[in-house]
Amino acid sequence: MTLSLSPVLTLNPKLLPLHLHLHLPFPATTTSSPSNYFGTHIHCRYSYYNNKSGSSRSSLTTTTALSSPPPPLSSRCSCCVFANNYRGGTRGIITRLTRSRSRIKIKRKIKTGMPCDSISEIAGGCGGGPPSEDNGSLRNFKSGKVSSFLASLMPKQEIAADRFIESHPTYDGRGALIAIFDSGVDPAAAGLQVTTDGKPKILDVIDCTGSGDVDTSTVVKADAHGCIRGASGASLFLNSSWKNPSGQWHVGYKLVYDLFTDTLTSRLKKDRKKKWDEINQEQIAKAVNQLDDFNQKHSTTDDANLKRVREDLQNRIDILRKQADSYDDKGPVIDAVVWHDGEVWRAALDTQTLEDDPESGKLANFTPLTNYRTERKYAVFSKLDACTCVLNIYNEGNILSIVTDSSPHGTHVAGIATAFHPKEPLLNGVAPGAQLISCKIGDSRLGSMETGTGLTRALIAAVEHKCDLINMSYGEPALLPDYGRFVDLVNEVVNKHRLIFVSSAGNSGPALSTVGAPGGTTSSIIGVGAYVSPAMAAGAHSVVEPPSEGLEYTWSSRGPTADGDLGVCVSAPGGAVAPVPTWTLQKRMLMNGTSMASPSACGGVALLISAMKAEGIPVSPYTVRKALENTAIPVGECPSDKLSTGQGLMQVDKAHEYIRQSCNIPTVWYEIKINQSGKSSPTSRGIYLREASSCQQTSEWTVEVKPKFHEGANNLEDLVPFEECVELHSTDKAVVRAPEYLLLTHNGRNFNIVVDPTKLTDGLHYYEVYGIDCKAPWRGPIFTVPITITKPMTVKSRPPVVSFPGMSFLPGHIERRYIEVPLGASWVEATMRTSGFDTTRRFFIDTVQICPLRRPMKWESVVTFSSPTAKSFAFPVVGGQTMELAVAQFWSSGIGSHETTIVDFEIVFHGISVNKEEIILDGSDAPVRIDAEALLASERLSPVALLNKIRVAYRPVDAKLSTLTADRDKLPSGKQTLALTLTYKVKLDDGAEIKPQVPLLNNRIYDTKFESQFYMISDTNKRVYATGDVYPNSSKLPKGDYNLQLYLRHDNVQYLEKMKQLVLFVERSLDDKDVIRLNFYSEPDGPIMGNGAFKSSVLVPGKKEAIYLGPPLKDKLPKYAPQGSVLLGAISYAKLSHIDQEGGGSPEKSPVAYQISYIVPPNKADEDKGKTSSPTSSKNVSERLDEEVREAKLKVLSSLKQDMDEELSEWKKLSKSLKTEYPNYTPLLYKILEGVLSQNNADDKIHRNEEVISAANEVINSIDRDELAKFFALKGDPEDEEQEKLKKKMEAARDQLAEALYQKGLALAEIEFLKEEKTESRAVPGETDDQPKPDSDDQPDLFEENFKELRKWVDLKSSKYGTLLVLRERRHGRLGTALKVLNDIIQDNGDPPKKKLYELKLSLLDEIGWNHVAKYERQWMHVRFPPSLPLF
Repeated sequence: MTLSLSPVLTLNPKLLPLHLHLHLPFPATTTSSPSNYFGTHIHCRYSYYNNKSGSSRSSLTTTTALSSPPPPLSSRCSCCVFANNYRGGTRGIITRLTRSRSRIKIKRKIKTGMPCDSISEIAGGCGGGPPSEDNGSLRNFKSGKVSSFLASLMPKQEIAADRFIESHPTYDGRGALIAIFDSGVDPAAAGLQVTTDGKPKILDVIDCTGSGDVDTSTVVKADAHGCIRGASGASLFLNSSWKNPSGQWHVGYKLVYDLFTDTLTSRLKKDRKKKWDEINQEQIAKAVNQLDDFNQKHSTTDDANLKRVREDLQNRIDILRKQADSYDDKGPVIDAVVWHDGEVWRAALDTQTLEDDPESGKLANFTPLTNYRTERKYAVFSKLDACTCVLNIYNEGNILSIVTDSSPHGTHVAGIATAFHPKEPLLNGVAPGAQLISCKIGDSRLGSMETGTGLTRALIAAVEHKCDLINMSYGEPALLPDYGRFVDLVNEVVNKHRLIFVSSAGNSGPALSTVGAPGGTTSSIIGVGAYVSPAMAAGAHSVVEPPSEGLEYTWSSRGPTADGDLGVCVSAPGGAVAPVPTWTLQKRMLMNGTSMASPSACGGVALLISAMKAEGIPVSPYTVRKALENTAIPVGECPSDKLSTGQGLMQVDKAHEYIRQSCNIPTVWYEIKINQSGKSSPTSRGIYLREASSCQQTSEWTVEVKPKFHEGANNLEDLVPFEECVELHSTDKAVVRAPEYLLLTHNGRNFNIVVDPTKLTDGLHYYEVYGIDCKAPWRGPIFTVPITITKPMTVKSRPPVVSFPGMSFLPGHIERRYIEVPLGASWVEATMRTSGFDTTRRFFIDTVQICPLRRPMKWESVVTFSSPTAKSFAFPVVGGQTMELAVAQFWSSGIGSHETTIVDFEIVFHGISVNKEEIILDGSDAPVRIDAEALLASERLSPVALLNKIRVAYRPVDAKLSTLTADRDKLPSGKQTLALTLTYKVKLDDGAEIKPQVPLLNNRIYDTKFESQFYMISDTNKRVYATGDVYPNSSKLPKGDYNLQLYLRHDNVQYLEKMKQLVLFVERSLDDKDVIRLNFYSEPDGPIMGNGAFKSSVLVPGKKEAIYLGPPLKDKLPKYAPQGSVLLGAISYAKLSHIDQEGGGSPEKSPVAYQISYIVPPNKADEDKGKTSSPTSSKNVSERLDEEVREAKLKVLSSLKQDMDEELSEWKKLSKSLKTEYPNYTPLLYKILEGVLSQNNADDKIHRNEEVISAANEVINSIDRDELAKFFALKGDPEDEEQEKLKKKMEAARDQLAEALYQKGLALAEIEFLKEEKTESRAVPGETDDQPKPDSDDQPDLFEENFKELRKWVDLKSSKYGTLLVLRERRHGRLGTALKVLNDIIQDNGDPPKKKLYELKLSLLDEIGWNHVAKYERQWMHVRFPPSLPLF
């Protein structure tokens, strides 16, 4: 889905990065039809649009991060559009990079606008320097109101960060180092150059994903002129001042669009296409003029030669027009050169292909860069893209990492946390004195999705740089909370290396249990919710009337986690106007989401670290977290509001005082593990009574509290003396009872809690048991046991209908209802009626059910009511499980109108229960019996089943295990990461859309013990067609053979060894014509007898009905379904009651559908197989023996290699001997011709072609062409076996003759070209004799004679022989016709593209003078025929 913010932004709320909530200043309105997005995977994309752009920045000049601001760019943006590319479900214009393809479920559109005057003009200057603070500066605003407005754009007052810095000016973050795990940070962005005390802001910029890696393992040496051949084939002149003692230059190249975001690429493509079209139109006009001139000169053209000339001129026009229609810009290629200057590795880029000026972008003009952390310099590719890049060199110069951002998200996040604008202090980030490193975890190849590789490398970098803090505004829903390899590594980083990890909680609210991983589900991470204050609403969102009090954004994710933990730790402002990358052509942008709340909190923590270091207080994530939690201001009045806001809105000043007081308190974290008494599993971190059975009885729970010290704590000084007297408190002793006191030592203690929910009313209830240090009660709760009870109402009516009438809503209000879904229910049909309001209202509607070992089962919709009306929805449910219904009026919807919205909500439960939810047809002819019944009310049984996909299993043909380099892949523990590369061979007999799947690994990135996976699909030319990771995408591939490489990483070699034979499925959608609709029967013999077809019936409660599902007819199976493959599809049993349709339809349109699969059986036996009889040979034994010996000798000749001189000599000897022994034996002569063609080591090309001609003539002369012609002139008897044998022999002879004539023609043409290359120019179209002139009048035209002979035997327009026709047209100067024929050959050829055909095309384009088309085709050559596969 594409999001767009123009003056009006249309976005899907849950679609942005989990933490990427784009946000707009105006109250948003939206319309969205109800639909079920449960279980779908959505890919969204960021997009920015501006209506004016310009730049005076010079190309690829490097800039030091500390340089002074350069002159401004002449650029202005009148509107901003931000869409995103994250898998996941954010709502509203919200951000937190989320992957929920099930990661973010997209479906809510929000319209909102951003006034152009709220976005400052971008600034920047020659040399790629940072934007000028003077350009478009807001510092001149003096009035109090305007100052308040500006302050609201970068909120700091809400968390008391402004007051704290006013009181402690030097505690502004200086001394704190933050690692930003995100999409990458632009070092040229406004406010990200220096800190308040003049230090460099960004200490390192790293691409942890590998998406910008360039293979520079190829080493070349310069010639006498200081020129080297680049990896792209271009000649590159080196700068004579560059030092390179070894003389070795590492070269590589990159398609520049692979480094850019989709938005930037789209902008460049548009600009480049416009320029290309102008040139193309000039060439078309020139060609039209040539044709007009010809027609005026030759009014009648009966002459065949003139007709061909006219046809050629017309072909030129047609080709240019078609070229414009098929234009697909794959982007420029940039060459990279890496060398060691005697001290450090350096790199330079050649970007001439990006520039309009041929003198710009040359390699020699590039200021060499080394790793960013060494010199902190960066470059800009060109003034057209205005995109900043950083270069890092790894693996002894064999890998160059070109670092660009994969979206503006990371720069925006970094700006919120640390931006420093000395002349615009109101727009400073929270901690302007802090420094940062940028760890790019958003993979550009995946549209900015995070990968396990990126996450692991980022943690390695954060520890290596001795960071104090990590901010990560990415995430997704998880199967298991607080589980997985990434969580294990985070725990090590936090507990051993004392880094404080802050992350966004997610944007999937307002329902409970929607916090995402890792921020909302991991104990060692501070999860942050998104808060909006009245000032933010008035300023940043420009609402008509701000709310009277601050509140959590409607879309901010809520707790508890599935295991009962609170989920959200604290809240912080979830929106800001912050810096964005220079390529967006603006300085700042407004976004909101928990993506923005997390860096706001992180900046606040950086202030605390700054203070702690200045005051000599040891920094510990345990101390800081407890200070944040126990000093936060509660948001909301109900105890259950903690599930939305955590402990409340963090307060920096109070947290600082708390930390000061805690100096002498042991630095510990209290780990909570809870089990229900009498049960050893599961273990949880809180108590979550959600299901009806749990709420109908008293339960007892065992709580283990264990103090956790940092790794390295001293046994005698820290562990042994630790002892605390803890007073236990319950927030409501009538419901939750706990002991009064607990003596806690280092080894921990257990105590029991009794929870009695039996007297509670239906609905949400939240309680806590918390411990207070008896000696220091001022500390507040030192540990807390959260207890969440969602007591559901029971549906007793039949049919099962639940109504919630008269619910009153004001902006931001949320109504929650909990219902025990009746057993037997499988879907809901709901109706929402609104009344009592005037202006448009927008509502979020969520339902959530929690099932064991599944991600929360969530359905969501955003609906807009422009007037009082009713809307209907349908969505699936699980019977017997509690369902939360959350209805929320969007926080800014209806602001300014004081009318209350009245909502009546009605839910009707439906269900058809079947004995087999997943149907497997085993490939036999027997049908499958299905028992169906309606347990709740009468339902219409109307089954539909389709098979629309095929899944084929593959095992790897190759498995390679390797150890990765230490500079990026050595874990903090010292373990080295290993990589396993598995290769699978996939053959497609026709074009298809395929999706690779690895069931063991797919759909989990945080809640898995495996580190990472990445796949790459390439053809035999090494062209990459698709890449993917844990969430594979469908990719459309043409017919051909493919290699699928699966790349797995882990530090445990045993795990990787077990995966060397990992099964991979390739799933493809069936063509529409091949989709199989299955039939239902009321009788078991129906599929064979053809009777008893079943259409529909009415199920009555208490009575089962049986139906039979028949297998597909064998003649309906697709031809590309091999034995053992599986056809997949869906089956449904019901139709929505409010949809009137009979039969037909698709299971996907039903509210509930189940998977159906069919195992493809063996093919039917060939009836004729085994019946072939070989006639008695008329030859005697001696003759047959001679034949066998001859064929054996031919085999030996074919097996000889000719790579070395000695081998070639042996081959020549044997071929000469065999020619003497078997003169005029065509198969032998043909084998010799093949051998000559395979010899590629000849320096004298003319001599080699003469050898080809000689060998071809021997084949031609050995064949009786008259006899061959006579045979094919007569029609033989197909039933005559002798005749058929003779036919095969003659066909073989014809094919050998045609091939010999074809190769001879190619050799003749090449000899002619080589001889004339330096002395003769190509023929120009015009009035010339059709026959080219031979060297002398009496010398025959051998090429033409050979061509006419070949034309007798084959179709010269076919892809196999058409090249000769192209060469013929070229000889006659008809280059337009030659190109047309060549294009037809390329298009008709079903095999992978042949490089020789495209090289021939390039030579024709150069010859005809169409440089713009030739340049375009040369760029495509790097896509079609790369020298090697890209790095993982």
